[in-house]
Amino acid sequence: MTAPIDQMRLPLQSDLPDGAEGFVVSDCNRAAVEAVADWPNLIGGVMAICGPAGCGKSRLGQIWAERVGAVAIHGGEAAVIDPMELEGRPVLLDRAMDADDETLFHLINLAQAPGGAMLMLSRPAPSAWQATLPDLRSRLNAVISIPMEAPDDVVLAAMLEARFAERGIRPPKDVIPYLVRRIDRSADAAASVVARLDALHRPVTRTLAREALDDRSGDLFD
Repeated sequence: MTAPIDQMRLPLQSDLPDGAEGFVVSDCNRAAVEAVADWPNLIGGVMAICGPAGCGKSRLGQIWAERVGAVAIHGGEAAVIDPMELEGRPVLLDRAMDADDETLFHLINLAQAPGGAMLMLSRPAPSAWQATLPDLRSRLNAVISIPMEAPDDVVLAAMLEARFAERGIRPPKDVIPYLVRRIDRSADAAASVVARLDALHRPVTRTLAREALDDRSGDLFD
């Protein structure tokens, strides 16, 4: 059963760390949250969280990194990191597709060592990445990939509420549901529309939201 659109916060799952405050768990991200809740175990290895831009995978990765004490790096900078600094430690590799083949191959091997593990974040699953090294290809195909979807109504509403709260704005209860139906489903879109409304320096109402979006559809979607 889908939660009401005006439900701004859901209870956080008990297995999320304190740093997860504000991360709302819903159907669009529940599988990923549950997958990293008690991972890595003693075996370690590699896991990937995959989903569209703005779905919250980087935030979930940060929460995981804080919990396990992982070294957080971006794929594009992975090649300049001394492998000795990563040996025996969990690694968070954001924008994992940006890592070159040789570096990615070594990072995956390190993740198999005692104490090692790597959580990779990307839009497509590793099985869809381009790889010229045959050994890397086989390793990428074997990576467990957990999908995250674009924010659903509950998560997008929570994102909007959080961005309004950061600016000290408490809009009427009909504003956020109105915006949820009309903006792109991403964290960036939520931040952008709140910034546009704040910049108008007027009380935030549904009428103002309509003006900010330049929505000429009237009550078509009401």
